Amino acid sequence: MTAGGLGAQAASAERRERSPRATEGLGAAEAPRLITELPGPKAREVLERDGRTTSPSLPRAYPFVPARGAGSVLEDVDGNRFLDLNAGIAVTSTGHCHPLVVEAVQRQAGELLHYSASDFYLPIYSELAERLDEVAPMAGPTRAFLTNSGTEAVEASIKLARWSTGRQYVIAFYGSFHGRSYGSVSLTASKATYRAGFGPLLPGALHAYYGDGRDLPGGVPEAAEGFPTIDHIEHFVMQRIVAPDEVAAVVVEPVLGEGGYIVPPDGWLAALRELCDRHGILLVCDEVQSGMGRTGKMWAVEHMGVEPDILIAGKGIASGMPLGAMIAKDAVMTWTKGTHGSTFGGNPLSCAAAIATLDVIRDEELLEQAAKIGDSLKNGLQDLQTRREAIRDVRGVGLMIGIDLPDHDAAAAVERAAFDRGLLVLGCGERAIRMSPPLVITEEQARTGLEVFEEAVAEVST
Repeated sequence: MTAGGLGAQAASAERRERSPRATEGLGAAEAPRLITELPGPKAREVLERDGRTTSPSLPRAYPFVPARGAGSVLEDVDGNRFLDLNAGIAVTSTGHCHPLVVEAVQRQAGELLHYSASDFYLPIYSELAERLDEVAPMAGPTRAFLTNSGTEAVEASIKLARWSTGRQYVIAFYGSFHGRSYGSVSLTASKATYRAGFGPLLPGALHAYYGDGRDLPGGVPEAAEGFPTIDHIEHFVMQRIVAPDEVAAVVVEPVLGEGGYIVPPDGWLAALRELCDRHGILLVCDEVQSGMGRTGKMWAVEHMGVEPDILIAGKGIASGMPLGAMIAKDAVMTWTKGTHGSTFGGNPLSCAAAIATLDVIRDEELLEQAAKIGDSLKNGLQDLQTRREAIRDVRGVGLMIGIDLPDHDAAAAVERAAFDRGLLVLGCGERAIRMSPPLVITEEQARTGLEVFEEAVAEVST
């Protein structure tokens, strides 16, 4: 074990002694507990087998080998305890193994595991579609198409937009991430790695600059009025590359996820909505990462007062079970029988988990919880920024927070130093760390996360 690892164990032990609830069970543990070097002996066995048998394409952030979880706490195969500020990449919205979600899955597993909703009528499929209509951020009726993942829902939205409008082009944004399947990766523009070696990609996929224009060549013009990135779409993309009446949809993340947890300036999404309306273009909001309460509202677009024509959900929609959804206005979802389907999409187990997830978010007031704890976490990080020069920016909304470090290497080093202390965070963008904990994270756990994160930043800064 390195000297840093020994120091991390000592700090973990000190926090454990201070935690009055550390012995009440895994979900109640308020601090990390490290009992072996990382990775431990059992973890190393898994890593060895994994290295021999799995696809080398899997990126893998650090050697974490989880065995069980509860709430915002995970335990690895060696019994080391971790505080999870990842939520499995913004997936376990109601926490790991929420009892009501587990019970719903177990009950459904005892009744029906599978029957294809594409060809037959699963009651739980339309039950979930009805529940999604109740929380959808659109006025008027909506319809839902259920998938196995977020990227499948993005693929479905591309097809539906082209079908509904009769147009072929789709505009996405630099820095965006929409998935890795062929249509989705054609829209993704957060890392060249995702696209390298796979061309030609889907024809008709174009890109523009996002939000405040930080990626514009030369940066944002001084004394710029309005939104230069919207002007670029209208006066460059739509005049030199594609006529607006050939654009089927603009696909946008209301808050950039993989691209750096970047929140666009106030009014930007509304300006994009107005541009789409003026040219008969559908606005597709990809809320795979920002949705299901992560920002303190069910959907991030609700902060911005914008209604999409199509909304894409995934990740946290079923608290860890594989599910995605494309929710569209009734007037948009006009395709006919047989034009799209899925053998497993909307499987009964995932639908049961999603309905339970919606119940828990409502009944346990997790939207309010995400807003409250998110503010505390962001304020704590901004305070930390005043003490640690390495932290260059703190941004976000609710429990979707990005922290900029000096460069990519510094962010990667902080990510690993946090892991070595039993704190799970993950990089994003060019030089950021993202924090996206389960919505059930407590104030005490958030304070512990800040304390451990500061230790990690301090180690990297010395």
